[in-house]
Amino acid sequence: MGFLIEPLAITLPIGAFNGSAIVDAQLKPIEQHLIAPNVAQLSIDVLNQFGVDIWLFTNERWYTRNPDGEYVPHEKRAIKADPTSSRISRRFSPASARSSAPVPTRRCWRTAKRRCSRRSGRGDCGSIADLLFDVTPAGHDKGTFVAAMAKRLGIQWMPSSPSATCRTIWQCSPKSGVSFAMGNATDDVKKHATHVTDSNERDGFARAIETVLELG
Repeated sequence: MGFLIEPLAITLPIGAFNGSAIVDAQLKPIEQHLIAPNVAQLSIDVLNQFGVDIWLFTNERWYTRNPDGEYVPHEKRAIKADPTSSRISRRFSPASARSSAPVPTRRCWRTAKRRCSRRSGRGDCGSIADLLFDVTPAGHDKGTFVAAMAKRLGIQWMPSSPSATCRTIWQCSPKSGVSFAMGNATDDVKKHATHVTDSNERDGFARAIETVLELG
């Protein structure tokens, strides 16, 4: 996220890893919620079972055991960072707040979610799109980041307040007063969002911000 800070003159804390971590403008962690080691290991086992690529993100690095994977160039362009090649075995000790894997089917996601919930009693495998799903700490998302920032800044805020989050993948946060589904989002996300904007290839995020400014 560092490449956004200077051009946008960001000084306030930032919600990283889909809101499960809060970092300052120097990218130093202020608050973070990590994936439980047993859930990370279980997720790796399931992804190995289905033969899909595994990405693992920490505060400093993006790890992949397949740096030439089909979707890697898209992620490199999006986050402006190169991956670090790693074995990412079951014995990998994760300090990550997010991991993801391009998947060809939802069957892998359903299996991982079911097993994670059975193991931890929480729904850590909570976000899915056509090409990937995220394994993120349960109970933390973009909406909880908005609530945490409101508390830090002393802003009176309720879930119905005009705060906004944008999502491409399941699920729109119930804590956001205004939620945007990207034009390339799944039908499930669009159904739960208050607005649908253009795709990420047609400046959908910029159009969503324009709508927020008009609502304000």
